[in-house]
Amino acid sequence: MKIDILTLFPNMFNGAFEESIIKRAIDSSKVEIKLHNFREYTKDPHGKVDDTPYGGGPGMVLSCQPIFDCVEKLKGEKTKVILLTPSGIKYQQKIAYDLSHEEHLIIICGHYEGFDERICSIVDLELSIGDYVLTGGEIPAMVLVDSIVRLIPGVINERSHLEDSFNSNYLLDYPNYTKPRVFKGMEVPDVLLSGDHEKIKEWRYNESLKRTKERRPDLLKGDDSLE
Repeated sequence: MKIDILTLFPNMFNGAFEESIIKRAIDSSKVEIKLHNFREYTKDPHGKVDDTPYGGGPGMVLSCQPIFDCVEKLKGEKTKVILLTPSGIKYQQKIAYDLSHEEHLIIICGHYEGFDERICSIVDLELSIGDYVLTGGEIPAMVLVDSIVRLIPGVINERSHLEDSFNSNYLLDYPNYTKPRVFKGMEVPDVLLSGDHEKIKEWRYNESLKRTKERRPDLLKGDDSLE
């Protein structure tokens, strides 16, 4: 997979892709990630990439020309272009799985007050990572890349992500424990020490369901079998 990220602040990504699983995926050529400062594409003599909004209002709006030119240079036949914006559809695990099968992603990081609406004409998917506003799309871009790259075959053990939260009936993950058996008076549940894999499976499902009901009941709405 190839991922191109359009940003005004490439230094924000220092470290994010230089550690842990993402770095290993890059080193093993499972993914290629490149950062592009779209200020380098502006034709404005002063290097501007934004301007005041028509109709008035606070802040500055990203201009079409630099982003159009950058995307047009990078885009291929099998490219999916993503725009990160609070008005996009809410990012979920299923979208991460779908995107992990793409050959080439271009991710556009918004900034300032917003972007010229005409930029949407070259975008395939508008995404939001949550119902809140950040200073720009750089941190959401890191979230996308991390969540997608770990799903690429060979990056991590497949079973590790198949048992993630949100994968099975959109339930949260069950509680996990490791050694020691007792820590500060808190004991590991006996069923996990029983060796009975069917009972362990049943316990884990029930705990996932219980945790989801308590913490994210919204995930269960519309599925009568889990109520």
